[in-house]
Amino acid sequence: MQSVDNKAFFCWSFLFIEAYDALDPTGNITIKWDIMSWTPDGYVAVVTIYNFQQYRHIQAPGWTLGWTWAKKEVIWSMLGGQTTEQGDCSKFKGNIPHCCKKNPTVVDLLPGTPYNQQVANCCKGGVISSWAQDPANAASSFQLSVGSAGTSNRTVRVPKNFTLKAPGPGYTCGPAKIVRPTKFVSTDKRRVTQALMTWNVTCTYSQFLAQKTPTCCVSLSSFYNETIVPCQKCACGCQNNNTQSGSCIEPKTPHLASVVSNSESNSYSPLVQCTSHMCPIRVHWHVKLNYKEYWRVKVTITNFNYNMNYTQWNLVVQHPNFDNLTQIFSFNYKSLTPYGAINDTAVLWGFKFYNDLLMQAGPLGNVQSELLFRKDKSTFTFEKGWAFPRRIYFNGDNCVMPSPDSYPWLPNASSFLFVSPLNLFITLLSTLAFLYGYT
Repeated sequence: MQSVDNKAFFCWSFLFIEAYDALDPTGNITIKWDIMSWTPDGYVAVVTIYNFQQYRHIQAPGWTLGWTWAKKEVIWSMLGGQTTEQGDCSKFKGNIPHCCKKNPTVVDLLPGTPYNQQVANCCKGGVISSWAQDPANAASSFQLSVGSAGTSNRTVRVPKNFTLKAPGPGYTCGPAKIVRPTKFVSTDKRRVTQALMTWNVTCTYSQFLAQKTPTCCVSLSSFYNETIVPCQKCACGCQNNNTQSGSCIEPKTPHLASVVSNSESNSYSPLVQCTSHMCPIRVHWHVKLNYKEYWRVKVTITNFNYNMNYTQWNLVVQHPNFDNLTQIFSFNYKSLTPYGAINDTAVLWGFKFYNDLLMQAGPLGNVQSELLFRKDKSTFTFEKGWAFPRRIYFNGDNCVMPSPDSYPWLPNASSFLFVSPLNLFITLLSTLAFLYGYT
């Protein structure tokens, strides 16, 4: 029997491993704090949040950044952001600071903020794109004027205990480290200026910290086998287990719209459709067709969450045949090569204003695409589940895969498969019934 100490070590080890993402080993969020000028009692700084994660973005309601001042600093004013609370500023007379809290919490301003309250890269409601999808929008900034602080590189003190919510838990931030001052190139590229002082804070993501249960699962099917492998039972929780993950709503519930509307006040918590897997998201991988030199896959993402429209969603798929992807329909595609020459991982996401919004649970709560792969004769096979993905992430969270021994296996007759039109039609009908059903 395992001792208590060993159990604690195991939990700690699991937490540590989860914070490392094998498909994005260098991905992190870096907070850069640039002091641009000194003031009589402090400084003016620009704080920028850079998302260096390839496929994990920050969606609405956006990021929340917090820290603890090292001394008795106050924030006199801000541009491009605001603190959620002012705190006790009763000792000040005349000019009242924007925030007097020892541990301020800052949020982004909303789109449409007046220009005289903006700075570059601000005012997007805290939404930050992933680096692979949209690097131009993978940063967010705000400016603050700090008082009761040091007025030189020797007397200023870096804040501590940084926290980042994006929008919920999951990120762990390290201590601030003073680095070489950031350099800025003018628009005409003829002059370079630099910050007076710079420090960085690095934050890493752990799915284990973000939520206690998974958020997505994978189901499988193929044209060569009538078996449809559903998501694992209780993959994201079980019904009626008196926990948040066990609460759900039947799709045929009377007055469904009013029930969903009443739950929107706590919209960050999922309100899922009752299924055997209880996951907010299901990804279905269907091996659709077999040609002489190609094979074809259909991918369908279904939203079972009544409380969430997923904007700028993305899907990460790991499969060895991505090095011979020939064509993809209605999705964007970018190859990920975290290990150099090995090209087996892809990021997929929707086209802007077409299918980049995955609607809440219901008839419109799905997006789908088809992928065409060229066969590599040295590796291609339908045997032993080779045609199915090794790993799938949705919005940066690892999805629960079916057990390998349940995969649709190739019939024993032949590895070079020819399927009768009748069998193909029956399999197609079964797959459609599964995708548009409620299981």
